[in-house]
Amino acid sequence: MKMEGIEAPTDEQDANTETAVATRQLPPFANIGLGNIDAFKESLLDLGDSLLDIESFGGPEAAKKAQKLVQSLKDFEPSITMIGQIKSGKTSLVNAMAGQPELLPADVNPWTSVVTSLHLNAKREEDDPIAAFQFFDQNEWDHLVENGGRIGELSSRAGADEELQKVRQQIAEMRDKTKARLGKKFELLLGQSHQYRYLDDELMQRYVCMGDDFADPEMQDPQGQFADITKSADLYLDAPALPLQLCIRDTPGVNDTFMMREQITINALRGSRICVVVLSASQALSSMDMGLIRLIANVKAREVIIFVNRVDELANPAREIPEIRESILKTLADNNSGTDMELIFGSAYWANMALEGKIADIAPDSADALRSYAADKYGNDPEITPDLVWKLSGLPAIFEAIGARIAEGEGAEMIATVRKRALNHIQGLKASSNVVSLRMKGNSLKMMDPAQLGTRLDEIEVRAAQGLKTEMGVIIDDYRRRVDQLHKRFLDRALEALLQHLETHGTKEPWQYSPDGLRILLRSSYQSLRKKAGKSCSSLLNQASEEMTELYKQLISIDVDGFTITPPGVPEYPPPVSLGQTIALDLQTSWWKGWWQRRKGYRAYADAFYELIEAETRPIIEDMKVQQAEEVMRISSDVLDDFLSEQCGILTDVSHKSQISVSELKDLFGITAEEERNALFQILLDEFSIDGGVPAVEDAIPAVTFSSTRPARPARPGA
Repeated sequence: MKMEGIEAPTDEQDANTETAVATRQLPPFANIGLGNIDAFKESLLDLGDSLLDIESFGGPEAAKKAQKLVQSLKDFEPSITMIGQIKSGKTSLVNAMAGQPELLPADVNPWTSVVTSLHLNAKREEDDPIAAFQFFDQNEWDHLVENGGRIGELSSRAGADEELQKVRQQIAEMRDKTKARLGKKFELLLGQSHQYRYLDDELMQRYVCMGDDFADPEMQDPQGQFADITKSADLYLDAPALPLQLCIRDTPGVNDTFMMREQITINALRGSRICVVVLSASQALSSMDMGLIRLIANVKAREVIIFVNRVDELANPAREIPEIRESILKTLADNNSGTDMELIFGSAYWANMALEGKIADIAPDSADALRSYAADKYGNDPEITPDLVWKLSGLPAIFEAIGARIAEGEGAEMIATVRKRALNHIQGLKASSNVVSLRMKGNSLKMMDPAQLGTRLDEIEVRAAQGLKTEMGVIIDDYRRRVDQLHKRFLDRALEALLQHLETHGTKEPWQYSPDGLRILLRSSYQSLRKKAGKSCSSLLNQASEEMTELYKQLISIDVDGFTITPPGVPEYPPPVSLGQTIALDLQTSWWKGWWQRRKGYRAYADAFYELIEAETRPIIEDMKVQQAEEVMRISSDVLDDFLSEQCGILTDVSHKSQISVSELKDLFGITAEEERNALFQILLDEFSIDGGVPAVEDAIPAVTFSSTRPARPARPGA
């Protein structure tokens, strides 16, 4: 068993635990709702089959390029981040989506802050781990135990001594219990990871679910042994019902004592294009859920799915669901979060009971709700079958929504990118084929010297990289100045509003001021950055394409009809999810009232308030200025570098085929007849054309082309 850290098993333990997770045989109804994902999977398979055609000719280098593209299709793993409050039933829903009702412990202690990523159907080597657990590092742990996390920082800044003392007391209790549990191993464990090639309930309980206090710190593998310090868990599982590999990230609830989970959830959202917000039907979007609204407000509405869980706990789901829907939509509209997010109602409890074949054991009140809901959906007194329970659970609707978002968003972009890269490979092969044909006929070719070609390619790469650095530098510097200005204006406006309040009402009542205006302005500023960055990156890609095209003309003394270099589309930049972070002005709690009561004199209010809110908003401002801006720069640079590297490979390959011996050329393309080769090229070009049914990426720049006076290509066979 491969493990890191100090928890490596003994040989005896290794022999006893070297077993993989058993694949659960799922009932046929588990396939209901997978139509969109099935259709997308078929499009991947069709594209993969077409890519394999490129392998049939062009030599080993062309085959490698085709195989690399095929592998990118196989490696595609869309991720879905599940967010919600503690006790919303989020983990039970994740278990149902994975087809394993007892997989993750749903009854976790509020202390735990573990992000659990389920990699379903992920490709694994024989020795790869099935379960991997990462611990907090020393800095993360110190931030919690020394400062009390975000609440500790906030209480300290606000001078809320009583609140801060409570936080420190709770932290001290956790720290002492953790050290007693782990003993001398504690310090060594921080920053380490443990990996296993097996997974069972005991293992999950040990790392994810908090246990009781332990009388004997040396007892082996107690429940919750490492749960205090576990930061993330990665599980690699088979999900036979799913046609595609998916990553489902189960995040801890966001309403915890120290706001650790909020930051963890924000980090998880950065890595996913699809977000499922899980609410409880009995308290959907209550005042406790404002933190969730702030988080999802910064993600594209089309990529957010709201699942209202626990409809099994409603007395009359058919009557109450429309009321809850209207309430949610109104709350979203009132908080400027849009109303076009998809709402799905259901019950993870019903789903898991159906998967376990226990619908006869559904609790009486829940069974009554199920029958009432079924009667409203399917007419009076329908037969309660596992299929019907699965449908009413909402799981098929979730998979349909996820499949649609994959196919329309991240999946469509990935397919479009692969098609464009395949087109460039084919164009390169076509150019190489022309060189081969002329040489086979004994024609003398005037080619650019390989060393000169390398120099020219280097010049293009350096010029493009420098252009990107310069242009993006100007855009990002302007954006950062804008963010600083917005921050300063917000603080000044808030301070002025405070002084007006004091002049009007005195100090008899606490003053409230919403930071949502700052969030909206920062989001708009970031959207402007994304737009300008995308336009700049596209322009530079287009310019690089033109230079590559001109270099091709100079490389070879002949023209190739229809030769096209297709640049990538506009890069997709991440949403500014850090804007959803809670700050002091979002909290109207006892400590805020205490802060208010402790001030003496108007100027004391003003100075203390300014310092408090400036310090509270600084982390968001810095994240927007640094992390978000650097991510935009990194993505733009990666897209440009990948494109230039690929084009250099194409031109270098054309040059290479002008140098090798005639005997090596004979079987290079498999098909010796030039007419047949050209016909096959045309078929492949038609097949991979962006106009052939694949959605074009928004704002994509037109391909650069040049033509020649060579005769027209032969018609596609059978046309």
